[in-house]
Amino acid sequence: MSELDYPQDLRYTAEHEWVKTGEDDVVRVGITSFAQDALGDVVYVSLPAVGDTLSAGDSCGEVESTKSVSDLYAPLSGEIVAVNEALDRAPELVNADPYGQGWMYEVRLADQGALDSLLDVEAYRAQLG
Repeated sequence: MSELDYPQDLRYTAEHEWVKTGEDDVVRVGITSFAQDALGDVVYVSLPAVGDTLSAGDSCGEVESTKSVSDLYAPLSGEIVAVNEALDRAPELVNADPYGQGWMYEVRLADQGALDSLLDVEAYRAQLG
């Protein structure tokens, strides 16, 4: 297997989620290549609903694989403004393209400054060991 990919322009959490900043205080969230690799073949994804309000650290969904079920945790507080409905039909996108078509949901941030609490790529790699 090739080395796992961690894009430089993303922020990360210790729980293996990535966050991509967008426009109007909206960020896109997914799981890292480390997480999808550890899970194995993803067979089902449960996501929060549009309109849900999350607090950072809340469990907000789950990813089920052939090996296990893992919770998704909200990396930041805010309101869900979009979910990736393609994952209902094709959960394997999480494995095939975790940073692209395998994204999970988008959040309008309650506090833009909270992004600074997330890990940059070097810090994320370092905590992987």
